[in-house]
Amino acid sequence: MELIRGIHNLRPRHRGCVLTIGNFDGVHRGHAEVINALVKKGKELNLPTTVMLFEPQPQEHFAGERAPARLNLLRDKLQRLAELEVDRVLCVSFNHRFAELTSDQFIEQLLVAKLDVRYLVVGDDFCFGKGRQGSFHTLARAGERHGFQVVPTDSFKVAQQRVSSTLIRLALAHGDLDRASGMLGYDYQITGRVAHGRKLGRTLGFPTANILMKRRVVPVNGVFAVRVYDERDRCYPGVANVGHRPTVSGTRCQLEVHLFDFDGDLYGEHLRVALVSHLRKEQAFESLEALQSQIIKDAQQAKILLAAS
Repeated sequence: MELIRGIHNLRPRHRGCVLTIGNFDGVHRGHAEVINALVKKGKELNLPTTVMLFEPQPQEHFAGERAPARLNLLRDKLQRLAELEVDRVLCVSFNHRFAELTSDQFIEQLLVAKLDVRYLVVGDDFCFGKGRQGSFHTLARAGERHGFQVVPTDSFKVAQQRVSSTLIRLALAHGDLDRASGMLGYDYQITGRVAHGRKLGRTLGFPTANILMKRRVVPVNGVFAVRVYDERDRCYPGVANVGHRPTVSGTRCQLEVHLFDFDGDLYGEHLRVALVSHLRKEQAFESLEALQSQIIKDAQQAKILLAAS
């Protein structure tokens, strides 16, 4: 899969494609349905399948810390899109200049001149251009003028409910991992590189791999039974905390993972942490001894849950 970082890196060879546009946050089962259909259409037309997404996501640009929690980072999106056999991803830098493009400029300069889109799939609630002035119907009319077809996405449902990133965030916020994974199509995962921490876990008998979240808002909080995958896809059971560590006066959100029966050096490794079961919300304890006692209980409960799953 080819990653095109920015509109300025589009070349004449990128003209002519089937395209879908969106945030694709989580790349959930609804997204997968749309992309699978687009890949099939691309093969029929002998054209590359292209996904246009944005970094930062538009709501992050406009709302900052008030934006919805991001389900995954760009690296994770790209891996999932590659698994879905997408040919190209155009990652557009969503900055002030791009946000000022009118809907007509977006269509004429990007979709037509740069990409020469032949077939476009977007949600029927899709809005674009300065002030969100463009809509699905704007695109459909432009398609008639420029000779490309515009098709709406059909809602994909699980248990008679539409799959959306918003509903997945809600399930994660309530610790309902089964519902979240049912909509995602996989266990919810947090990825990142292991960094040096304060090493307080070692003094409590539970050394941890510390992963900085690198996101403004985090969709989960608390203690979880987890399965952790290293760069060679080796799997380790463990227990993890996602939060600000109030007992030790933490100031930034961090993922701390303790691997059971593991003795090794993980510093610098990029890990995938799959959340399997939610054990409890994060809480402040009156002492490190009280925290240690609770961690022992958490670890015991996590081992039982992981053995049964």
